[in-house]
Amino acid sequence: MNSDTMIDFIQIIFADVVLSGDNALIIGMAAAGLSPEFRQRAIFMGLALAAGLRIVFAALASTMMGIPGILFFGGLLLTWVCWRFFTELRNNVPESAGHVLETAGYQGPPRRQLMSALVTITIADVSMSIDNVVAVAAIARDNTALLIFGLGLSIALMAFCAQMVMRLLTRYPWISYVGLGFLVYLAADMMIDGWPDIARATGLMA
Repeated sequence: MNSDTMIDFIQIIFADVVLSGDNALIIGMAAAGLSPEFRQRAIFMGLALAAGLRIVFAALASTMMGIPGILFFGGLLLTWVCWRFFTELRNNVPESAGHVLETAGYQGPPRRQLMSALVTITIADVSMSIDNVVAVAAIARDNTALLIFGLGLSIALMAFCAQMVMRLLTRYPWISYVGLGFLVYLAADMMIDGWPDIARATGLMA
């Protein structure tokens, strides 16, 4: 394995860990206001949906990457993820979500309905799953083995390790900030690489 491949390998692992952890964090916060009997059900359904969506989008990865401008729009979506992740870190959301997952959490009357929480979780899962697949594909480029590894890892993390990853980000906040910096870099790189397609489609470039 040459040095460039090793760097891409590390970047894919880091992107998968941070995006999976952030996805789990959103699920935890969406479930935080539910009554105890519905909370674990919402968390389980959210994590299962996230893993399932990653499988679907992974199967469509080659088709998705063939869409003109997908890298640019994926970068824009990742920019929104970065901003939301930053506001979560600034407001100490990871600690609150970690408390929900690690303890009995909120015990009072439900502050939101299960369906409302699931709508929030579904929207987050769809956007995060698309971005996770596009981010991995953007790093792997023409390396099929790296692409398969990255997509497989993202699916495994959401299916089996999402809560563990989120606890890791909660316990060591510096990892979240380093991850945020990497996601900002990745979003900018995707938009720069994807801009020529947008420019040609809009007539700004011959």
